[in-house]
Amino acid sequence: MTSRLRQPIALTVAGSDSGGGAGIQADLKTFAALGVHGTTAVTCLTAQNPGTVTAVHAAPAKMVRAQIEAVFAELPPSAVKTGMLFNAATVREVVAFWSALPAKGRPPLVVDPVMVATSGARLLQPAAMKVLTGALLPLAALVTPNLDEAEILVGRKLRSVDDIRAAAIEIHLRYGCAALVKGGHLRGAKAATDVFFDGRDELTLSAPFVRGVDTHGTGCTYSAAIAGYLALGLALAESVELAKNHITQAIAQSVRIAKHTALEPFWK
Repeated sequence: MTSRLRQPIALTVAGSDSGGGAGIQADLKTFAALGVHGTTAVTCLTAQNPGTVTAVHAAPAKMVRAQIEAVFAELPPSAVKTGMLFNAATVREVVAFWSALPAKGRPPLVVDPVMVATSGARLLQPAAMKVLTGALLPLAALVTPNLDEAEILVGRKLRSVDDIRAAAIEIHLRYGCAALVKGGHLRGAKAATDVFFDGRDELTLSAPFVRGVDTHGTGCTYSAAIAGYLALGLALAESVELAKNHITQAIAQSVRIAKHTALEPFWK
């Protein structure tokens, strides 16, 4: 029998992006770029393109749970990420499944708390927020809010890198998981600066802005890269550092698609 290369497995629980730039599509491309086998549980169908989200159709929460169960039954992932969960029922099903796993057997869970699309469309219903913060984040290894999402989580405006650092610490203390607060939308900043804090280690990760690039899907790609590196067996802090480099290069080496730009996860 021919010896075959064994690939680790990662699971993304997220929405589908018909434009191919974010969501499940971005996650699968990122996993593949890192040499990880990607599996999915689709939470929503979205009608969207790089400019706008025109419609959202949520999958039944029980169907989301069934997809997760099917993956774990035969393709147990070494890391899991969540993206667009959309409604409270779906968040509850993810929490229920995760809580039922033996604590020692749970793979690391990366929560990208997708709340609002770049275009302004709401991707997390208000009723789901309480379940996400009260039940899902305490189960996570890491939460990866962007600036707007971090402001919602801490309840105040963040106007500097020092504010971002304080928010990462507060999110960790409040919810018990490590936090990566992303400062790419910080006004007046000269670089895209993110702060990671896990209660012991703190990392400040900066990269120069790349002008003229549509950054649709960066949050999905970033969190998927973290999950991918975790699936490869790397520690959390190292996975975050490598993922920062991955998303920086994916932006810098972006490609043209019609009138838009798209991230290049296969930049290597």
